[in-house]
Amino acid sequence: MPGENLSRDEARLRAELLSVDGYEVALDLRSAVGDGPNTDGAASGPRTFRSVTTIRFRSARAGASAFADLLAPSVTSVTLNGEKLDPAVVFDGSRIALDSLAEDNVLVVDAQCAYSRTGEGLHRFVDPEDGEVYLYTQYEPADARRVFANFEQPDLKAPFRFEVTAPEGWTVWSNGAGERSAGDGVWRFAETLPISTYITAVVAGPYHYETDVYRRTGADGTELEIPLGAMCRKALARHFDADDVFLVTKQGLDFFHDRFDYPYPFGKYDQAFVPEYNIGAMENPGCVTFREEFIFRGKVTSASYERRANVILHEMAHMWFGDLVTMEWWDDLWLKESFADFMGSYAMVGATRFTNGWITFANNRKAWAYRADQLPSTHPVTADIRDLEDAKLNFDGITYAKGASVLKQLVAYVGEEAFLEGARRYFKRHAYGNTRLGDLLSVLEETSGRDMADWSRSWLQTSGVNSLTPELTFDASDRITELAVIQDGEQPRPHRVAVGLYRHDGPELVRYARAEVDVTGTRTVVTELAGADRPELVLVNDEDLTYCKIRFDYGSLETLRDSLGDLTDPLARALCWSALWNLTRDALVPARDFIGLVLRFAGRETDIGVLQMLHAWARSALTHYAAPEWRGTGGRLLAEGALKELRLAEPGSQHQLTWARFFASVAESAADLQLLEGLLAGTGRIDGLEVDQELRWAFLEPLAAHGTADESVVAAELARDDTASGKRHQLRCLAARPSAEVKERAWAEVVESDTLSNALAGATIAGFVQAGQRELLAPYTAKYFAAIERVWAERSIQIGMDVVSGLFPMLQGETALKEADTWLATHEDAPPALRRLVLEARDDLARGLRGQVCDAGSAES
Repeated sequence: MPGENLSRDEARLRAELLSVDGYEVALDLRSAVGDGPNTDGAASGPRTFRSVTTIRFRSARAGASAFADLLAPSVTSVTLNGEKLDPAVVFDGSRIALDSLAEDNVLVVDAQCAYSRTGEGLHRFVDPEDGEVYLYTQYEPADARRVFANFEQPDLKAPFRFEVTAPEGWTVWSNGAGERSAGDGVWRFAETLPISTYITAVVAGPYHYETDVYRRTGADGTELEIPLGAMCRKALARHFDADDVFLVTKQGLDFFHDRFDYPYPFGKYDQAFVPEYNIGAMENPGCVTFREEFIFRGKVTSASYERRANVILHEMAHMWFGDLVTMEWWDDLWLKESFADFMGSYAMVGATRFTNGWITFANNRKAWAYRADQLPSTHPVTADIRDLEDAKLNFDGITYAKGASVLKQLVAYVGEEAFLEGARRYFKRHAYGNTRLGDLLSVLEETSGRDMADWSRSWLQTSGVNSLTPELTFDASDRITELAVIQDGEQPRPHRVAVGLYRHDGPELVRYARAEVDVTGTRTVVTELAGADRPELVLVNDEDLTYCKIRFDYGSLETLRDSLGDLTDPLARALCWSALWNLTRDALVPARDFIGLVLRFAGRETDIGVLQMLHAWARSALTHYAAPEWRGTGGRLLAEGALKELRLAEPGSQHQLTWARFFASVAESAADLQLLEGLLAGTGRIDGLEVDQELRWAFLEPLAAHGTADESVVAAELARDDTASGKRHQLRCLAARPSAEVKERAWAEVVESDTLSNALAGATIAGFVQAGQRELLAPYTAKYFAAIERVWAERSIQIGMDVVSGLFPMLQGETALKEADTWLATHEDAPPALRRLVLEARDDLARGLRGQVCDAGSAES
């Protein structure tokens, strides 16, 4: 539809013209239950609900024209300032034309909006376990217009008042406190403070709901009391550890109140764990939504609880960075996402039991950023966002993890207290308003006394990642005469780094000298370390103060090959693992060497999150970076190593669980598959390993992928676990089977049909792509490039992204690379967002092929 993809220029002009005083939104959701006709009487087509919106707004010029946003199957009536407009004339499917505006205006839109099955707008989910229906909204960046008429851009903030008519027995939540009227049964909610459309929310259904209260006494003696709520589907209630959710929530509220000196402004604090959610969570003020996978159905490691805590705190940071103060347009998305990503780890380490959060940040989040920043689509942290499709794709590793890394560098640059004082002034100065980059820089200049312009140009307004490499010379006594840091990259940046020197003390590799230095050009001498004894390992960016790729001198690299497991400091060890993975991705270390390091030293890794990341990297190294002729050998070595560590792990430990999952993911031989079958049947046993339902599915997928478990076996497993989660696992296993007919059916269900929900489509895609089925998947290379433009045009952007990224023929090597190049060359007029996804996947493929050449070369040398 021509107006669906709102541009930045259109939004700017509309913001110059309009000011919004308030919304009243009435939703009738009784059509969500039952199998009867839609609310408009139609027996077929999308299931719909009634949405009536009243918008009170002002125009800077009487007689001007504008438009409101709405994505709906039909509009019953449009009334502007008491005059009825013909919907057939003013509504084009995505916009409502508003002509001859007065200075003060009232717009009333009565529409039939569609329930979603893609996680965009108002998502409707039917629980297969008990038949209950659950609803929730998800809007970012611009899907509130699927639920009510509005001005869909972040800088047209307004107060919102919602009322919802729901089926009998349901509970409804929104941003404000609400209650059900005894008279007419309608749920009415308190008016919000001024917020943007994309963070309004409605959650409705027979959810299981638990409550608590956060209390705090302020420095002035005032009492703050925040009602807390947490909810999930009834079928998940037996697994719901709400007490731990509330614990982290209270710790976070204490932490942010202490640091921000600005009370939480949105009244209550509900947290809804909802089904088929596309993202990790969403910061709707007073009604945060999370993916329900954060409710654990089986045994998980501490890394899963740490991840949940990080997301809870990330979304909580948004209450200030994003909700209270919001970016003007999506160019400055980083003003909320980078801060929340940084604050999630900062608060987790400072307030919760997860004190090793910076290790996870260095090893996991930064890996995401480094990958994104080396793609051809890389962009500055402050991006050039032309329209809403651009915005959707910019929720990426740069906006989140690189931006957070840059802020970590900024804290080191200006000092922690100056940074926090800048945040306090920022909140007080711009509360309930919208900001740009300059608004933040100005308060940081005030509090730090530093000129932020050069720092901003270097870190926020340029793209790419620099490499820092140590360069050493020694005297005859084996002491350092000079240690310099060499900076590579298109544009040298200022870095505040710590350089650590390590050597063995008995069996342990420990740091014996450290210096902090400002790296400002292509070569910086670290004068403080002159005269130190020769190190066995030099770690540039020790303690992970800056954002860079770490390189090693020859001696350090040899030390890591022999003694990586001897490093006692877990953060230093994580940084070295990350650096070695970057070297592998850059085709500077052969994939088989990286896999060898994992086999030698991963069993000694104490941090469970790092161990899980090493397993993921090892699988990626084998699948994408290892020479084809060595993959069989590499796969066998990984399976043997995983099984060895599984048997050595402490019975019942999280390390044992992690090795069990990794073993299942790399199992290939008949003996390996027999062991998995035995563990499922109960005839096999590994001391201490509890094979719960989630682990059963993890064991079943490789059996399905290798043709050992057929459709009847998968069906029997679903009978054991006939739940929403079980259904997703079932579809994944079914699509994983090594059969041409199976692949053809899975492809048709995802690409040729839109009957699957977002979660079920994602599960099918995940099962369809199996690393060991390259020949079976080869015919889909041409089919992929023939279909993606149609899919992008016909499906929602979320499903389009899932299909284009998930089904790219990454396993087809040079053939897929040539096809991608041909498509890009002949589809220059394709939507830019679609081209970006293809270009990114093509770059990952080319990087993998370079890695394969490097790996093959290592066998010859």
